[in-house]
Amino acid sequence: MNPPKKTPENKPESQFTFKSPKLLKRLACVLYETLLLFGVVFLAAYLFDTLTQSKHGLYLRHARQVWLFFVLGLYFIWFWTHGGQTLAMKTWHIRLVNTNQQTISVKQALLRYLLCYPLVLSGVSYMWYFFDKNKQFLHDRLIGTMLIE
Repeated sequence: MNPPKKTPENKPESQFTFKSPKLLKRLACVLYETLLLFGVVFLAAYLFDTLTQSKHGLYLRHARQVWLFFVLGLYFIWFWTHGGQTLAMKTWHIRLVNTNQQTISVKQALLRYLLCYPLVLSGVSYMWYFFDKNKQFLHDRLIGTMLIE
């Protein structure tokens, strides 16, 4: 059996401590992320409308929704797997890591993206935050990821 890997401070990895961001800081990050996503959604919708020659908002509405869901998924999955931070998370000094405090895998990022919709929009993840011992959201707990400062 291999001994735990040592860190520069000569502590085993299991002794790392992390600070979980407060809920208010997370909500501020979500608000800023929403502002930034307006640009992403605008460009993606413009590209969709240009390629499909859509002249009306209801024309190909379901296809547009699938396209925007795909584009937003690419945005989040790319940033979460390449450094663990979206643009808003960098601003607020919040980082998404796995339980070993390393960058998450593509599978974890995809699962997190898919679980965020039902659990965050329903408010379940926010309620879970108050009862979780490490102050993590439910979707992060289920997938094995965590937000740290």
